[in-house]
Amino acid sequence: MARKEPAEPDIISSALARNRLGVPSVVFFGVAGAAPLTVIIGAISAIYAIIGNTAVPVVYLVTAGILSIFTVGFVAMSRHIVNSGAFYAYISHGLGRLAGVGAAFVALPAYSLMQIGLFGLFGSAASDILAAFGLKVGWFACALAAWAVVSVLGLLWVDLSGKVLAVLLIAEISVVLIYDVVMIANPAGGSVSFATLNPGPLFTADVGPMLVLAIAGFVGFEATVVLSEEAKDPKRTIARATHLAVILAGLLCGLSAWAMSVTTGPTGVVAAAQANRTDMVFELVAPHVPGILVDIGYILFMTSVFAALLAFHAAVARYQFALGREGVLPAAYGRTHPRTGAPLLGSITQSVLAIGVLSAYAVAGLEPLFYVFAWLTTIGGLGVLFLMWSASFAVLAFFVRNRGRENVWRSQIAPLIAFLLLSAVLGITIIGFGELLQVSGDSPFQWLVPVLYCGVAAIGVGWALVMRAARPEAYAAIGRGVDGRTIALPEGPPSTKGSHEPVGARGYHY
Repeated sequence: MARKEPAEPDIISSALARNRLGVPSVVFFGVAGAAPLTVIIGAISAIYAIIGNTAVPVVYLVTAGILSIFTVGFVAMSRHIVNSGAFYAYISHGLGRLAGVGAAFVALPAYSLMQIGLFGLFGSAASDILAAFGLKVGWFACALAAWAVVSVLGLLWVDLSGKVLAVLLIAEISVVLIYDVVMIANPAGGSVSFATLNPGPLFTADVGPMLVLAIAGFVGFEATVVLSEEAKDPKRTIARATHLAVILAGLLCGLSAWAMSVTTGPTGVVAAAQANRTDMVFELVAPHVPGILVDIGYILFMTSVFAALLAFHAAVARYQFALGREGVLPAAYGRTHPRTGAPLLGSITQSVLAIGVLSAYAVAGLEPLFYVFAWLTTIGGLGVLFLMWSASFAVLAFFVRNRGRENVWRSQIAPLIAFLLLSAVLGITIIGFGELLQVSGDSPFQWLVPVLYCGVAAIGVGWALVMRAARPEAYAAIGRGVDGRTIALPEGPPSTKGSHEPVGARGYHY
C-alpha cells in the first residue's frame, strides 16, 4: 500500500517556461528528431544497398507499427506524470528510484552522442554543398557554424526553436512529397509496381538488421515527452503529438522507400542504391525536375540534420534540468534562464561537450561521416533502445500498481506487446552490434558498448543508493517533477493492489 513520505521535498529552484508549445510545435520537435529527409536520403538507400532486400517499405511500416504500440502505453503514462525527465521519470515511477537513476545515467550519454554525431553529418553535407557552389570549406568549420546557432537557440525561448523547426520541417516534408510524386509518376516499365509492399521477404534472416536500422531512424520521436512541462495542456498535447510524430515519420519513410522502387523497378532498386548511395533520391528525380529543385533538396537535407541537432540539444538540456532540479545532478542544473525559461547549465554543458568532442575528432583528422556520424549515432541509438525497452516494462509495472487509471489496452496489453517486441529487437541489436558499427568480428567494440551502458546504469544505481543513505529527502524526490508530490512505491516487483493517489509532477486527480 502506498505510504506518504513524512515531509514532501521542495525541489523547485526554478521552472521551465510554461504553456509555450501546442500540438504542432511538439510534433515538429518529435519529427525533427526523427529527421525524415535524412532517413530517406541516408538510411533507406543504405538498407537497400547493404542488406539487398526489397522489403524496405514494409519494414518502415512495421517499425512504425511497433513504435505505435510502444507509444500507446508511453503516452498513457504522460497523462499521469508530467516531467521533462521523460524516460528517467517514467522508469523511476514504474520500476523504482534506483532503476530511474540508472536510466538517467544511460539517457545522458545516449542523447548527447546522438546530437554530437549529427554534427559530423551536417559538417560533411554542408561542406559538399558549398563545394558545389565553388566554396571550399572543411567539415569542421561547417559543423562549428551549426554548433554556434544551436547553442544560441538552446538558450532562447523554446517556442522560438519550435517555429524554426516548423519552417524547416514544412519545407522538408514538402520536397519529400514532391520527390515521391515525381518518382511514382515515372515508373519503370511504364506501370506502377506494388511488389516491394509484399511482406514475404520479411520472413528471412534479413529482417533483424533491417528492423534495427529502421528503428534507429525513428529515434527522436520520443523526445516529445521531454517538452511536457512547456506544453499547453500537457495531458492531451504530448499524447497527440507523440502519436502524430510516429505516424508521420513512418508514413513518409514507407512511402518514399516504395516510391524509389517504383521508379527503378523492384528488381533494380538494390542496384540503384548500391550505385548512388546517399545521392540515390536526387539521381532518380533529377531527369524529371528542374535543377533548382534538386539543389533545394540538397539544402533541405542539410537543414533536416540541423533540425535534428536542435531537437536533440533540447532533449539533453531538459534531462539535465530535471536531474538537477531533483538533486541527482548538482542543483545548478535545475536553474533556467530568467527571461526565456530555457535550461541554462544543461544547454551550456551540452554545447561545451559537443565542441570538445568535435575538436578532438578534427585534430585527429578522422573522417566525419563514419567515425563521427555513423559511430556516435549508432552508439547513442543503442542507449535509447535500452531506455525504450526499460520504459515499456516500467509502464506495465506502473499501471499494475495503479489500476483503473487507464483502460486495459493502454495500461497492460499494449505495454506488454511493446516489451516483448522491443526485447526481440534489443537482443538482435546487441548480437549484431559489431555489424552495425562495421567492425571486424574480433573487434572489442561489438561487445564493449553494451557493457559500457550496463556499467553507467550500475553507476547510476550506486549513486541512487548513496542519495538514499545520505540525502533521503532528495532520494524521495527522484522522478517526482515540478511540485515534488510523491507516492512511495516499493523498490521491488510491482504489487497487485492499486493506489489511486495523485502521481507525478502536477498531482493530477483522477
